Amino acid sequence: MEGVSMNVQSRLSALKERHASLEMRIADEDQRPRPDAETLARLKREKLRVKEEMERLRSQEQAGAG
Repeated sequence: MEGVSMNVQSRLSALKERHASLEMRIADEDQRPRPDAETLARLKREKLRVKEEMERLRSQEQAGAG
């Protein structure tokens, strides 16, 4: 079971990096003189999907630990 937990941890770590990267891209786009609303919306949707995936993995991990 420990191997599964490590796999979840590595997936969570990758998702955290992806989330941070998206946050930076959103901030960069938002700082432009004329931000592209479509790009911002796409990046924000992607960031939300990543966050939801992280939450799902965390709850899965806690259910498995209990």
